[in-house]
Amino acid sequence: MTIDEIMRTAPVIPVLVLDGECDWAELAGTLVDAGLPVLEVTLRTPAALRAIGAMSKVAGAIVGAGTVLDQNQLDEALDAGSRFIVSPGLTEPLAKAAARANVPYLPGVATAGDIMRGLDLGLDRFKFFPAEASGGIAALKALSGPFADVRFGPTGGIRVDSAADWLALPCVLCVGGTWLYPGEDSSLKAVAQRARDAASLRQ
Repeated sequence: MTIDEIMRTAPVIPVLVLDGECDWAELAGTLVDAGLPVLEVTLRTPAALRAIGAMSKVAGAIVGAGTVLDQNQLDEALDAGSRFIVSPGLTEPLAKAAARANVPYLPGVATAGDIMRGLDLGLDRFKFFPAEASGGIAALKALSGPFADVRFGPTGGIRVDSAADWLALPCVLCVGGTWLYPGEDSSLKAVAQRARDAASLRQ
């Protein structure tokens, strides 16, 4: 799959910060069954790589690694079973490493300069990050004007009650959501309901 195909698979990509011990495969299955098959596991916790390994074995799950900062982390994420890579920013070494690995890559951008550097590297799909702190919907509308063919997956500060507004922008293919898990209620029943609600959002 290309990064464009991955971004178009579902309107919301759960951004998962996983810690402690849990049946990660069961969590992945819950999200997939509810209509959110693309899962981003952030490399912020010791459990992340183990979780990616378990989740990547779940039928229908498209599991990627987020918060990838350098080639070493990229290699670890791929070894664990990641099918795509997300980073909070854009650097030439990481972009080139992802290209060499032939792995779908979604780097974070927040400015016109970031986007232009990405275009120079052959990229035209980006994570607008941190979305709300970088000026929100108004900022992304302004940025999208000069870059008509670029598409975004905004992440950072997006809430369940604001996701639809982001998804209504023509330049937005999906959003990253941190509200799905653990949330106020981390039971799988509650997670499944939040995921179903998120999966029902459409542009």
